[in-house]
Amino acid sequence: MRFLGESVAELKKVEWPKQNQVIQGTGVVLFACLVVGVFLYVSDQAFKALVENVFLGQ
Repeated sequence: MRFLGESVAELKKVEWPKQNQVIQGTGVVLFACLVVGVFLYVSDQAFKALVENVFLGQ
């Protein structure tokens, strides 16, 4: 019970983000995922071509 009471007390101290902060943060995360996804796709295609042409000799 003590743990539960302390947890509730700590949650009351938390400064929860406003809606616009949540939307902005979500946008940043989605943009970062898109950038990383495109980078990984391009890298994968480049290495695929390298392996096929150089290492496998096709």
